[in-house]
Amino acid sequence: QVQLEESGGGTAQSGGSLRLSCTASGFILTDYPIAWFRDVPGKERESVSCMSRIDGTKYYSNSVKGRFTISRDKSKNTVFLQMDSLKPEDAAVYYCATDLVGQSDCGEYADGVGFDPNYWGQGTQVTVSS
Repeated sequence: QVQLEESGGGTAQSGGSLRLSCTASGFILTDYPIAWFRDVPGKERESVSCMSRIDGTKYYSNSVKGRFTISRDKSKNTVFLQMDSLKPEDAAVYYCATDLVGQSDCGEYADGVGFDPNYWGQGTQVTVSS
């Protein structure tokens, strides 16, 4: 069964850190692009970070560049999002997503980071206290 499962969300203090995990089952994660998106009520969905299916190139939005790091563990079929120096505005529901059907890859969105996914995880809540 094809599945993406996020974990690692929770509450951190401003300036603190959290690490999100996105574990894939039913497919080999490195064969596809993987992006992290976040949703805040009343705001447009934001592409946060992405890892290319072609060469593993990493992409970051300007809002998280220098603070967040995307990485992967092939043996665990898992992608991570290390979030450091958290700010209250980082609070959101974070989703990992991929394209299992087409040939999408990172950078196709106007923001230069995301692409149009067709498979999503269930999301994990991140709360940042000031």
